[in-house]
Amino acid sequence: MSAIHLHQTTTSTPEEYVAGLTDFGPGRSKLFGNSADEYLKVHQRGGTEADVTEGSGGVWERLHYDWSDPKRVVLKTTDSNVWGGASGHTYTFTRQPNGMTDIDVVVVREGKNLKGWLLGLVVGTIGKRVLEKAFENSVKAIEARKGAARAASAS
Repeated sequence: MSAIHLHQTTTSTPEEYVAGLTDFGPGRSKLFGNSADEYLKVHQRGGTEADVTEGSGGVWERLHYDWSDPKRVVLKTTDSNVWGGASGHTYTFTRQPNGMTDIDVVVVREGKNLKGWLLGLVVGTIGKRVLEKAFENSVKAIEARKGAARAASAS
């Protein structure tokens, strides 16, 4: 089992980041590169939770999203072709006095078969940098989305 800890500081508020994280519409891959549109299927969505299948590159997982706590979003893997056990993601948001937001993410990867075990080993070692870059890109994309929305409302 691999547990990867990631951190970014953003100009987005926790609410803005959660809005991007829980936007399961077309173009999701522009915000989250590991969520290809052809894998995306929303099974159920409520006010503070969703049941969604997503993935890319031959790896998919069904996740239960829970954003009922405004300071934390928990994604628990409920099914996958490679991940099982305690797999999932936990996003924790901390507002800073300067208006910035710290986002801490813990990604847990527990393989449920040989492919998952090997991918977990890779993700826990050399793959951490790939996850860091993907997370950094999602933070930038959500900031850009916020900027585009502000520009549109000003015109």
